[in-house]
Amino acid sequence: MSKIKSVYSCNECGAQSPKWVGQCPGCNAWNTLVETVVTSKAAPERGWRFGAPNDAPAVQSLATVSAEKIVRIHSGLAEFDRVLGGSGLVTGSVTLIGGDPGIGKSTLLLQALAAISASAPVLYVTGEESTQQIALRAQRLGLKGDRLRLLTENQVETILASAQSEQPQVIVVDSIQTMYTEILQSAPGSVAQVRESAAQLVRYAKQ
Repeated sequence: MSKIKSVYSCNECGAQSPKWVGQCPGCNAWNTLVETVVTSKAAPERGWRFGAPNDAPAVQSLATVSAEKIVRIHSGLAEFDRVLGGSGLVTGSVTLIGGDPGIGKSTLLLQALAAISASAPVLYVTGEESTQQIALRAQRLGLKGDRLRLLTENQVETILASAQSEQPQVIVVDSIQTMYTEILQSAPGSVAQVRESAAQLVRYAKQ
């Protein structure tokens, strides 16, 4: 059984504190403490053997791994697919789209998701805009949205619960800086929140 708690670690010297303080108790630097998630493992319980779970992945030889061609999901945008490696998204992969505000990240992702929705289930999670704003943008772009599922949410746990229910093949989270997880007390957009929220989304994509 794992117990999740958070501590505050100094970016300069690594010293830790159970609560946030303005000055690091280790190196006396100011405003360097960042909230970090710490998971401590309790004593082994039933189902655990030699410190490893029974469902741990088996170790195998590289020669036994099948090198079959990876099936990619085409975005419908040739240049976007080229940037992603030539032919679209890889199942289980996570891609970060970065750029200055207003450069067109949301527009690009909405166009790609609308095209993908014609052949695969998708979910667009917006933490910055309302569903009405997304609908207006889609209307201006002339996109069909009858199969594009929308969710307005900022909490990662709720997003993952919705994803479990919807079972989409592609999820867009716009944007990671607006997301937060309930296991941390810091505000959305903080280093700790972005790091832990991204980690939870990556774990979901890889499962």
